[in-house]
Amino acid sequence: MAQVRFIADLHFNHENCAFHRGFRNADEMNNHIIKQWNKVVHKRDVTYILGDVTMEKSKGYELLDRLNGLKHVVLGNHDRRQDVPKLLKYVASVGGAIKYKSQYMLTHIPIHLGELKYRFNINIHGHVHENTIMGYKWNYVTQEDEEIPHPSYRNVSVDNVNYTPKTLKELI
Repeated sequence: MAQVRFIADLHFNHENCAFHRGFRNADEMNNHIIKQWNKVVHKRDVTYILGDVTMEKSKGYELLDRLNGLKHVVLGNHDRRQDVPKLLKYVASVGGAIKYKSQYMLTHIPIHLGELKYRFNINIHGHVHENTIMGYKWNYVTQEDEEIPHPSYRNVSVDNVNYTPKTLKELI
């Protein structure tokens, strides 16, 4: 049975991002992302890429052909409108935000909690890379607020998911 998976912030061919992530260069990072992706994504699987396929360039889109499965993209802040026609040669669809299974909102940038809590249960997003959207929970023992990962946000940036697209079950 086909799986649906989620990932964000590939930043293909971006040298500075590769160095920040601990790779020697962008080619090494690109190949690692492709390897991790293809370990879990199969031919009939669907993957939502939640923004920042590259870094404000269309060069690198050809790498999408090396990734297994059907791909849908939610544009990120580093994806340019003028590159969408070229991007569509490599992916099934491109959008700004996607409502998924009535209770999930797929975006690149996390949406404001005020928008989220009345319409959706969970925002699956990228953009914040290795960071996590935090919330607070009262600790009755210490009588103080404790900072905890916010239950309404799931960050699927490659930096946060070991460069591996995740299923809804893995995220929830």
